[in-house]
Amino acid sequence: MAISLYDVSVASYLQTLGAVAGFLEKGRAYCEANGIDTATIVGTRLKDDMLPFLFQIVSVAHHSRGAIEGAKSGVFGPPQPPALDYAGLQKLVADAITALKAVTPEEINALEGGEVVFQLGERKMPFTTPHFLMSFSLPNFHFHAATAYDILRQAGVPLGKRDYLGAMRVKTA
Repeated sequence: MAISLYDVSVASYLQTLGAVAGFLEKGRAYCEANGIDTATIVGTRLKDDMLPFLFQIVSVAHHSRGAIEGAKSGVFGPPQPPALDYAGLQKLVADAITALKAVTPEEINALEGGEVVFQLGERKMPFTTPHFLMSFSLPNFHFHAATAYDILRQAGVPLGKRDYLGAMRVKTA
């Protein structure tokens, strides 16, 4: 059996989005238990030249739910981060999960012959839909998810590799 476009995109997004939702909740609980204002986490950066936690989580939603929307419309651009607090970021991830769970494999697999243009100002990068999802969206998605995870770890949240992996799709019977 060949792997489908749905399996490599939506199913992968959902696995990691579930993990992100989980480590966001652990981060919230850690902050609450240790008297840390979650607003400090929202603005935290790994390095001065990197974007803050807010941008990382917004990008996780943008490069999953937004990437599927872009694959459907044929156009995708960079995220425009709204001003959200920690709870707002948790809701953004929850909403991305809900939206992606509503997408059917048939709907995504039908996009296989399509094209997507990434547009940043005047710059345009044309992709086939599968190449957009696999060589642009998924790497960006994982980069931002890992960076958000790292920011929480740096802040002292007790996370491990299993928190990042999420619910793996193991063989059943």
